[in-house]
This record gives sequence, structure tokens and C-alpha cells, in this order.
Amino acid sequence: MGTSALKKADWIWKEGEFVAWDDARVHLLSLAVQFGTSMFEGIRCYDTPDGPAIFRLREHLRRLQDSCRIYRMPVKYSADELADACRDTVRRNGLADCYVRPMVLWGYGSAGMHPADSPLETWVAAWPWGAYLGEEALANGVDVCVSSWLRAHPNTFPVLAKAAGNYVNAQLIKMEAVANGYAEGIALGPGGLVSEGSGQNLFLVRNGVVITPFLDGTSLAGITRDAVLTIARDLGYPIREQDVPRESLYTADEMFFTGTASEVTPIRSVDRIPVGEGRTGPVTRAIQERFMDTVKGRVEDARGWLTPVD
Repeated sequence: MGTSALKKADWIWKEGEFVAWDDARVHLLSLAVQFGTSMFEGIRCYDTPDGPAIFRLREHLRRLQDSCRIYRMPVKYSADELADACRDTVRRNGLADCYVRPMVLWGYGSAGMHPADSPLETWVAAWPWGAYLGEEALANGVDVCVSSWLRAHPNTFPVLAKAAGNYVNAQLIKMEAVANGYAEGIALGPGGLVSEGSGQNLFLVRNGVVITPFLDGTSLAGITRDAVLTIARDLGYPIREQDVPRESLYTADEMFFTGTASEVTPIRSVDRIPVGEGRTGPVTRAIQERFMDTVKGRVEDARGWLTPVD
């Protein structure tokens, strides 16, 4: 299984200036630490033949701004300024293949729930990070389980916002799965229908049709999910967004996760039941290959998904 252990870089962007990695501190009693009020994005930068390029930077930053709007966090930086901060952070650290993490958080000041006395801080970090679940997972797939933990009911936590506090649920799903010998868990929504993985969207293939659950208020509107839907259409596969009952996981011909960290990761079994023939299927492989060719600049960037760092 891959590891997500941080590999230090040298510099982190904070409020328009760079601070040394080890000096990037947040107070213990900041609201971000106490209550999880930190909005963030995970963005991949890839080393392409034309130099480092960030995948779907604008879409990620729009989602960050949307998250902050939902949580009443008035970000003072424009999308252009945030994009420059992300590119500058990658450049300043001399990185190529890496992960970029812009964050907006409530700092130290307020004692209770209302953040009026806390400063709003904007940070951008970047560090080297390989395949989230490991290169073996990308090639041969992972074994997953259906989690005993459900996603929250809509209108409790706004899951279209990528908020740190939402991920305590994700940690429970992930830790339970690993404790039971699986690489990942799949969460159901409160109504018992399939939602997503701990930090990934989910796709199934049945009779050549690419299927993914509705965005029903229990799952994140993944930017890689959106890219994969576009790629699947380009490759000529029919697509359906629909309700997915749990038992569909056991009868799918193919299945895969999508996400910035997970990219396109095949799933070879669910609850010890093989998916299809128990290995990466042809539709998954075709989508994965087109996705990786796109993000690594091996094919024409027809949709402008890559933002050069330099």
C-alpha cells in the first residue's frame, strides 16, 4: 500500500510571503485546530515535456473560493492571485511532480464558535508525493470494503465544501478499512446508497456503461471525477449518473476510484468479492491511460487543463 507521509519542501507561501517549512505554524487554539474550520484543495502538478504543469488549477481554486463562500470566509485574494501563489510555491521549492495544498483557515483569537476575533489566513504548501495508494495499486488495483461508517445526511455538513472538519469521517472510514486488511473503504450515504470512498469518487462499469453515483449531497464534486466523465465521453463510452445500491458493487464488471491523490485507481475486489475477473478491466485501463497521458502532457491539452508553472 502507498504511503502519504509528507516529504518536506523548503518554503510555504503565507499571505503573500514565503516562510520556511519548519516555521509554518498555526496556534494550538486557532479555530482551524479546535473546530476544523479550514478550507483546502489538493492539486497535482505533473512534470510534462514542456516543464511542470498544474492540473485544472482554475477549477480547484474556484472550488476553494466556493468552499470559503459556503463557510462565510471572506478570502481577500482573487483567483489570479491564488493561481500565482500556487505556481510561485512550486517554483520556489524547485518541484516538478508534486502536490499543491492551498488552505484558508481561521486562526487564533476567538474563544467560541463565532470567528469574529480570529484572523483569516491563506497558505499554500507543496511537496513531492507519488501515487497515493502506491504504484502497484495503479497497475493492479486495490481491495476495498464497504465501511460501517456512513456519510453525513445532506444539510448537516455541506460536503460540496472541501472543509478539513468533514474529513474526520473520512479518517474513520480509512482507518477501519486498513485495520481490517483493505486499502480503502467505500461509504454509503444515510439512505443506504453508495456515496464515495474516504477521499475519492467512485465509478462502476457494467455492460460497457460507465456509471457513477449522483452528487446527492453526501459526496464531493470531484474535479478528477469531472475530468474522467469527459474522457469517458471522448473515448465513446456511454455514461450514467444514477443511484447506486450497495449490491451493484458486487455485480459490476469493473470499478475504479478517481481523485487528485488517487488519480484513476482500479478496484479489484469489494468485501473479498472479486470485481469482474479480479483485475483491471479494459474500460478502466483505457480511461486511466488517457487520463495519465493528458496530465503528463503526452497528448494535446485540447481543453486547457494544464497550467504551466513557468
